Amino acid sequence: MPIAVDIDVMLARRKMSVGELAERVGITPANLAVLKNGRAKAVRFTTLAALCEVLDCQPGDLLRYEPDHAPAEPAANPVQRLGPAGAEATGR
Repeated sequence: MPIAVDIDVMLARRKMSVGELAERVGITPANLAVLKNGRAKAVRFTTLAALCEVLDCQPGDLLRYEPDHAPAEPAANPVQRLGPAGAEATGR
């Protein structure tokens, strides 16, 4: 997934347990684990705001973008120049 979640990094910096964070934010430890392990499909802004308030951080401290792969090379142009319409193959 291109969005990486760094909640464990902030938990370690704040010396806080998952259970304590879940309780203070108002979500279940199971839902926090889903978010923390990057398995969540979405996160409510209210939850993100509560996480930031409790952990005293910014959203960018918890979430970051990681591309799945390097950008692809540009494809070769499949259209070849054929010359003027009606030109013979003899090279006119």
